[in-house]
Amino acid sequence: MKIERYSFSSRALHWLVALFILGAFGLGITMTDMPMSPTKFQTYAYHKWLGITVLALVVIRLINRLFVKVPAAPSHMKPWEVKVANLTHLALYGLMFAVPLIGWLASSAKGFPVVYLKLWTLPDLVSKNEGLGETLQGTHNLLAWTMLILVGLHFVAALKHHFIDRDDVLLRMLPGRK
Repeated sequence: MKIERYSFSSRALHWLVALFILGAFGLGITMTDMPMSPTKFQTYAYHKWLGITVLALVVIRLINRLFVKVPAAPSHMKPWEVKVANLTHLALYGLMFAVPLIGWLASSAKGFPVVYLKLWTLPDLVSKNEGLGETLQGTHNLLAWTMLILVGLHFVAALKHHFIDRDDVLLRMLPGRK
C-alpha cells in the first residue's frame, strides 16, 4: 500500500507544536501550585516561552498549509466524519492561536512582562488591569483544557484510523521513512 504522506515541513511542524503544547500544558499545571520562589518564576518564564513559540509556529503552520498540499481524506470516510475531522482541525488551529495569545494578554493585564528567551521583552498588548487579567487568565485556562481535550480526541481518532479502520491516516503523519 502506497502511503500518501504529509510533507516533511507539515510533519515537523505538527510534532513540534504538539510537543510544545504538551510541555506548556504540563508546566501550566505544575506552576500554579508551586510556592512563591525563583523556581516558580522560572517555570512561568518557560511556560511563556513555549506559548510564544507555539504562537509563532502556528503562524508558520498556517503559511505552510497555504502552500503545501495535504493528503485527501480516505475514501471510506463518511461525509459527516470528514466534516467532524475538518471542524476539529479548525478548532485546534483556532485554539493553538488563541490560547497563547490570551495568555500573553493576561500577562499584560496583570502587569507581568513576557520576556522571550531572556532576550526580548514583548510589548504589553493591554494596559494593566487586574480584573481584566483575571478574566483573561480564566479564559486562557478554560481554552487550554478545551485544547487538551481536542488533542486527546485527535489522538484517539488517529488510533481508531490505524487499528480499527486500518487505513494510512496515522502513518502519513508519523516521522520516518516512506
